[in-house]
Amino acid sequence: MDFSMNEQQRAIDSGVRKICAGFDDAYWSDCDTEARLPHEFHRAMADAGWLGITMPEELGSAGLGVTEAAIMMHAVTSSGGGYSAASTIHINLFGPNAVVVHGTLEQKKRWLTPLIDGSEKACFGVPEPDAGLDTTSISTFAGKVEGGYSVNGRKMWTSTGQVADRSLLLARTTPREKCRRPTDGITLFYTKLDRSQIEVRRIPKMGRNAVDSNAVFIDDYFIAEEDRIGVEGKGFHYLLDSLNPERVLVGIEAVGVGRAALRRAVAYARERKVFGRAIGQNQGIQNPLAECWIGLDSAYWACLRGGWMYDSKLPCGAEANSAQFLAGRAAFEATTRAVMKHGGTGYAREFQVERLFRESILLRIAPVTEQMILSFIGEKVLDLPKSY
Repeated sequence: MDFSMNEQQRAIDSGVRKICAGFDDAYWSDCDTEARLPHEFHRAMADAGWLGITMPEELGSAGLGVTEAAIMMHAVTSSGGGYSAASTIHINLFGPNAVVVHGTLEQKKRWLTPLIDGSEKACFGVPEPDAGLDTTSISTFAGKVEGGYSVNGRKMWTSTGQVADRSLLLARTTPREKCRRPTDGITLFYTKLDRSQIEVRRIPKMGRNAVDSNAVFIDDYFIAEEDRIGVEGKGFHYLLDSLNPERVLVGIEAVGVGRAALRRAVAYARERKVFGRAIGQNQGIQNPLAECWIGLDSAYWACLRGGWMYDSKLPCGAEANSAQFLAGRAAFEATTRAVMKHGGTGYAREFQVERLFRESILLRIAPVTEQMILSFIGEKVLDLPKSY
């Protein structure tokens, strides 16, 4: 069993870090403070070809796997951009996977090429205010009309909705009560996000402020039939092609956030002197930081295992979910410790750890909560009765 990166993977890590080095702490602080999407970072990653790392080779992209995408996103977040940097670009790596797997060649060329070259941005229109994580209970409905569908509904926590050109939109096309299974009757679309017809309302939030989150209000919005992915009513199953990669990528992004905070905490512990000695010499400072390293390292390898299993076409639901669980907790612990070890200065924006701390709590909530992950493991791995 070889745990080392191959030459291509090392080149990905090195190449991405070189780009990230061009965006310093001041840049990320400004984006966070001004609630401004890091367009310059998005452009730099697009120009270097990284936005298409998992896209099909026939579109001129790399056609690499989730493992390589995970290595790339770990480099992004651990370089200091944090989860704001990750959220600027990571939908390219998992969101369109349903298009890659189930879209026609014409759809792939029409939709994926602008994502690869950075001329378009996309958002993810799945969660709803009343459905939460119970995706089969979504109420957004796409009724058949001539040439396509008329859509009505609400979406919640739609990231980049203020700037996205298109949305991956999940809607019911058959009422749940008329379906044999709750997962039936749901259809997936990839459509223009016309903000002159759709209201996209920004949600003020705790962290990751550089990337907008939104409530979306859709009323009688027309979607052409050509913007439907695959067969009507099978959208829930198509969406599953994106979920395990998303868990792996969010997990390893969390590891990077934690490692960025830990690196800052260690540097401060070496430099800060109290009572004539560096605070890092004290076991009360040193040992918790060492524990953070252990937790982050364990989560890192769990994420890479999940990515490898997905790329190897092996069942990986348990591994992908547990990787996100471990990574979210490890990142939160590391960022919390980083703030605490800085003392009062950890509360100041200048030292950056407070920004990473504010972002880290999200990684324990989204895209799926810890409780849902534990319920999944209890049912699917431990063979216990379903709890919900």
